[in-house]
Amino acid sequence: MPNDENSSLVRLLNRARNGDTAARDRLFERCRTYVGVVARAQVESWMKAKVDASDLVQQTMLEAHRGFANFRGTSEGEWLAWLRQILAHNAADFVRRYRGTEKRQVRREGPLYVRSADRSGEYLRDSSDPGETPSDLVSRREKEIELAEAVARLSDDDREVILLRNLQRLPFREVAQRMGRSRPAVQMLWMRALRKLQRMLADAEV
Repeated sequence: MPNDENSSLVRLLNRARNGDTAARDRLFERCRTYVGVVARAQVESWMKAKVDASDLVQQTMLEAHRGFANFRGTSEGEWLAWLRQILAHNAADFVRRYRGTEKRQVRREGPLYVRSADRSGEYLRDSSDPGETPSDLVSRREKEIELAEAVARLSDDDREVILLRNLQRLPFREVAQRMGRSRPAVQMLWMRALRKLQRMLADAEV
């Protein structure tokens, strides 16, 4: 991954706040894939026939552009959390629009990364993990942009199993049901997809 000035979201954020239009455009361009991956996790299977995740992405990026001056954070984690908050609000609006008055909450997506117990490294979150506190979301090592870009490059099946298992936090039984496969087949697919992601991320760091 290039280590130049443009690769840092914090630098881009600071320059955008100082009126640099090109930096602002680059900031949002870098975050679009990330928002797209999270949006895919927000769009549950019952919505897919009616709502394209790209609609959520477009609306979220538009609102973030318009409300850019309202963002008060300083870190990459706070910036991504702000984008996720806008996305979650828009996803809830889509649910209400297409489901009427039926009470149903949008599944809260989890962060893509979580620290290992000994803090020696990080791994993709498993759905059995109890979750992180708000301070953890801000202070953890911030690699979600790179991971989202890697997820977006996976094949359809590999991407789907990662989204269902790691972001929607579904048990393997339900993932298998949604994908129309047996549980053992889904578990094997998930393990292979994780290994592919690990290789992609390792190659990106070289």
